[in-house]
Amino acid sequence: WLVDLLGLPPGTGAGFVTGCTMANFGGLAAARHAILKQAGWNVEDQGLFGAPPITVVVGEEVHVSLLKALSLLGLGRERVVRVPVDSQGRMKASALPRLSGPTLVCIQAGNVNSGAFDHAGEIIPAARDAGAWVHVDGAFGLWAAASPAQAHLMEGFDLADSWATDAHKWLNVPYDSGLVFCRRTGDLRAAQTYIRAAYLQDGDEREPMEFTPEMSRRARGVEIWAALRSLGRAGLAEMIERSCRQAARFAEGLTAAGYEILNDVQLNQVMVSFGDPEKTKRVILAVQQDGTCWCGGTLWQGRTAMRISVSSWATTDADVERCLAAFIRIAKAA
Repeated sequence: WLVDLLGLPPGTGAGFVTGCTMANFGGLAAARHAILKQAGWNVEDQGLFGAPPITVVVGEEVHVSLLKALSLLGLGRERVVRVPVDSQGRMKASALPRLSGPTLVCIQAGNVNSGAFDHAGEIIPAARDAGAWVHVDGAFGLWAAASPAQAHLMEGFDLADSWATDAHKWLNVPYDSGLVFCRRTGDLRAAQTYIRAAYLQDGDEREPMEFTPEMSRRARGVEIWAALRSLGRAGLAEMIERSCRQAARFAEGLTAAGYEILNDVQLNQVMVSFGDPEKTKRVILAVQQDGTCWCGGTLWQGRTAMRISVSSWATTDADVERCLAAFIRIAKAA
């Protein structure tokens, strides 16, 4: 169901993990395995001591969860090659460095602040031509593929090698529920291999612990199955499209009130500045104390902003209008 809904290649393998941090970890572990295997190195058996170095390419707006995963895998968060981004946080395809040798390219589907998508249709073919592995961090954005109205944003992302997302955001299942996908199931499985204990017997059925770091874990797939079974394809699409429409309404209402929207709203993320940094911080604090809703602050390309993220199935259009009224009332008094 998930492979089909998210527009991924048939036969894609998957694992149920805790969240997008571990989903990124799983996808990058598969990448590390495949890249070093191609270079004649078995990283699972031999470790990284003496291994051929892997060049890791990310955008300047890379999410911290991906950097954490790189550090856990021994690939280093400070060794990455950072590619400049545009005003929406999208990696500039024209600024991609010359790629050669063992290389891992990490791109985003849905920036955590702006909601923007990297230019997969340009970046992935260039990476593929150089023999690089492409991993997609898509905590929010991967779900755009399940909506006919938003699916165009995911154009080209199906050409990647691995993908990470989670279900406890837009699918609204309980924490902790992440998903890692890999084009070649064997690479994902090989990266999670272990020496089987004598008391664990092989069977004919798929063994979930061969696709995740954990051996002991809860049955996360049950809640995802239940949500998808309940919503159906049409229900999921409606929920995603409603969130995006409501985000656009926030941007429209705040712009009309004289405040600056810092991103092109194309998904469910809105960033707003209420003027100078100190005033914006005062508004954020007052909004949180007011209790109508909760919004956090962020720093976007040097500017302080309030970040609005619409993802709850329970948010109504009336809720949006009530929140807008609160934002404007608080900002005028700040």
